[in-house]
Amino acid sequence: MKEVLEKSAAAGAKQFAGSTSRKFNYYQPKGRRATLYEDVTVDVQPDPKRYLLQDWIISFADGTPAYCETRTDIKSSDWHVFRDPNGEWERTHYIRQSGIEKQVSLTIENARKENAFENLDKTWIKVLQDHFGASKHPEYGLGMLFQSAQRDGMSQMINNAILVNSSDKLRYAQDIALYMMEIAQDIDQLNEAAGKENWLNHPLWQGTREVVEHLPASTDWAEQVFAANLVYEPLVGELFRSGFLMQFAASHGDYVTPTLVSTAEADFERNLAYSVEMFATFLNDPQYGDHNKRTVQNWLKKWVPMCVQAANQLQPIWSQPRVKVTTFVDSNTRAKERFSSILEQLNLKLPEEVKL
Repeated sequence: MKEVLEKSAAAGAKQFAGSTSRKFNYYQPKGRRATLYEDVTVDVQPDPKRYLLQDWIISFADGTPAYCETRTDIKSSDWHVFRDPNGEWERTHYIRQSGIEKQVSLTIENARKENAFENLDKTWIKVLQDHFGASKHPEYGLGMLFQSAQRDGMSQMINNAILVNSSDKLRYAQDIALYMMEIAQDIDQLNEAAGKENWLNHPLWQGTREVVEHLPASTDWAEQVFAANLVYEPLVGELFRSGFLMQFAASHGDYVTPTLVSTAEADFERNLAYSVEMFATFLNDPQYGDHNKRTVQNWLKKWVPMCVQAANQLQPIWSQPRVKVTTFVDSNTRAKERFSSILEQLNLKLPEEVKL
């Protein structure tokens, strides 16, 4: 082989650009230097517009290619521009998730040693049973939603970020389920099945359920991510987690629930960051930016009223704990301000006919 290369070089044969480099250099890094995240993520997914000379290798029976731009109303002049600001890939993701589970497990273990669950306020026990238990169902639903959405994204960077989002949601839903089982071992009056029953039938949760069950009905993966992360999460998901659970738990002798919920809030901050970055890329696309803005405006008309209604239906939960730490109005106001700040980051405004 060495002799062949020497003969080719002597004959003036052309060499592939960067063939002697010890680093990947077939893409344009976002920063001055390529990151390990970019090295293991960029162009992992094939694309006929980038190096795949023989067109798509796999297509569906009707001729639709494996990855098709028609699976979203969003258009892009280059699907490969987006980079996840979190820079997360398989190894870093597994390490982070493992650390979270260790933290949660240690907190629950210490709480059981101190009989913390037996000393919880009785009104708070019922809240955990009825409403925290119910909240695992929308979290699981979103996890499955993102798992489906990531399949249709047009680049590995997009799909990787959405898949990490899915893993975060499924982990948190599982943590809630396991946590309720732990509490039930120490508190006889706690009914694990109440959460599912409330999710399916309690009027407080039917608005939330409507949103979560409508999301998979959309066949547009970008709409699913936009509606879930940029509309539902700040107006409903974070409202319940930060505006209620994190505010009320400590006053009722509960220091374990905030530890668990804080992991979901950290997840949301990270997943919000990639979502804002991704849609900023779409909305500022040099060729399709105006089209994408019109598309997003239509999504806001569709999803904001549903999420506002879902949030308002949760209001009675704020009156159920014995100690009244804050009001629904205050928590909801903060949630709306958070949502408005997200729109400002994307330089978006609500359509005139949509009210918060």
